[in-house]
This record gives sequence, C-alpha cells and structure tokens, in this order.
Amino acid sequence: MTTLAAGEDLPLGGEIAHADWPEFGWIDDVRPSLADAMAAGRPAALATLFKVEGSAPRGPGAQMLFTAGANGTVAASGYFSGDCIEGDVAHHAAQVLAVGQPRRLHYGMGSPWIDLRLRCGGALHVLLERVLPESPAVQALLRHAAERRSCTWISDGESQETSESAGPLLALTAEPFRIARRYDPPRRLIVSGGDPGALAAARLGAMAQFETILLRPGGPHAPPPFPVAQYVREEPAEALARLKVDRWTAYLGATHEDHHDLGGCLAALRGGAGYVGMIGARSRAPARRAALEAAGASPEELARLQLSPGVPGLGKSPWEVATGIIAEIMQALNPAHERA
Repeated sequence: MTTLAAGEDLPLGGEIAHADWPEFGWIDDVRPSLADAMAAGRPAALATLFKVEGSAPRGPGAQMLFTAGANGTVAASGYFSGDCIEGDVAHHAAQVLAVGQPRRLHYGMGSPWIDLRLRCGGALHVLLERVLPESPAVQALLRHAAERRSCTWISDGESQETSESAGPLLALTAEPFRIARRYDPPRRLIVSGGDPGALAAARLGAMAQFETILLRPGGPHAPPPFPVAQYVREEPAEALARLKVDRWTAYLGATHEDHHDLGGCLAALRGGAGYVGMIGARSRAPARRAALEAAGASPEELARLQLSPGVPGLGKSPWEVATGIIAEIMQALNPAHERA
C-alpha cells in the first residue's frame, strides 16, 4: 500500500452527495451508518485519521464512512477538516470501493502536492480501507456496539480484526503499518419527564447524536413528536434496571416528582452511569440527598449526583436550561484525555 497525496490518481465520480449542505459532518460515530450499509449488503470505505501534525480540527481517531450512491456519488458520514479535504477523500473512497485496494492519503504540510491547502496549516494522514458485509471483523465491531462493550479495530488496510481489548483511542505502528482504533459503546442519554424542559433536553440530545431514550411514567401512548431511540412509559427505576446503564450513559430526572426521579437517580448511580442529574430548585436538594441516603446511596455515589444540573447564567427557558445540561453531559461522558 502506497501513500498518495491530494489529487493523485483520482477516479471518475466520487462526489459527496448533498455536499453543498454538509450535514454528514455532524455524525461523529460512523457505526450506525456502517451497520446500515452492512445490512443492505453494500461495501463501505472506512477512512481513519491516523496522524495529525500541527493544528487540525480533528484529532487522530476521527473517522469518515463512504458508501456508493447514485450517479457516481458517495454517501458520507463524519468529517476531518471542515470542508478542506472531504471532497478529495470521497474521490479516493470511490476508488477503494471499486477495486478494494487500501490507500494512505497525506494532506497539507509536508505533502509535495499543494493543490489542496489546509486552512489550519497542519498535516493530516488518512487510511482508507474497504470493509465488506461478510467480514468477521465488521460483524464483531457492530456486535460489540449493540452489546455496549468496548473493543478495538486493528487494521493495516488489508487485514482487519476486532479485539476485545480497549487501549487508547488510536495507536499507530509505523513499520509494519498498522492502526488500532478503540470503539466505546455509543453515548446514551436517558431523560425521564414530559414537560417542556425534559422534551428540550431529549430533543437536543437526539440532535447531538446521543442514543436518546425518553421515559414518561404513564405517559401518552403516542410517541414524542421528534425522533428518539426509544420511548417508554415505565417507572424510571424499572426501565433503568431493564436497559442497564454504564459509564457511557447519562440519566436526567426531570419529572419533578421525587417518587419517579429519586428511584431513577438511585438506579443510575448504582449502575455506574457517567452522569446523573435531577432538575429541581436548589432548596429541594438537601431533602432529596437525604432521601437517597436513606435509600442506601453511598457517599461516593451521592458525590456524583448533580441536583442543580446545567451551566449557570444561560437563562431559564427550556432550551437554555437544556443546552447547559447537554453541555455538562458531554463533558462528563468524554474521557479527560480526549477533551483537549
């Protein structure tokens, strides 16, 4: 496998569908798009940013996924540079889809080809590899996601495997070339409640690519008027026991009824949720904390509980409160070494 520079050996076609409005760049986790392609029996081109030099919008481990579209276009998910190189990567992806030969692409600083410039002045190195529906590595990767288990994708572009181990987000071996890219369970947001604030938090969470579950105990049978991964009408504690929680899960109690939200918070804390919050007035916090302590919550669990969630000063409208809470959840669910 040789390293190619921007613009070299481009195939016909390969333009990104809907590139004028690049909503594909909102997608950070390419696994749902990969699952759709594999279920339809279509190969995909997986692009992984494996090395960054200087300044860049994305760090090593960022990914894009390309699948064949109509009229020579490719459907894309994810982004690397904010529209500096995505079109060129799509051209190469079309070739990888067609012939199966992996490619390593070098953009920006240090590349002898200067027809594509990076606004940030750095350098990006991308591995493009074809993945096939029948690949055991792909099937294992998607199975780990469905079962909410971490794993690592190991590839030299031609030989691929999925390992149970979970190391750093991206590990690179230069010679022989190989990448090891960690995948964690999808970030999940569970919101209990049905008032405007709860609905705003659920809707923002879904828009921010969280796997969003809305709980509304005894709520209407009709689902909410916006897409969520699940809508359930159970008690929060019962629903969380069934759904299971983990450190990639955030729970927000927003029914404003303690007999609903306290049980949900206790279940989320005991399950090791990465974020547990409960909306309510600060004056209610001592009584709520005492009730959870009486129910068996440990001091360590209570220390992780947010009883006045969100970012102070944003305002009190539903969207303002929800924006602060979602920002707080994003910080909590991102490992410290990946926030920079």
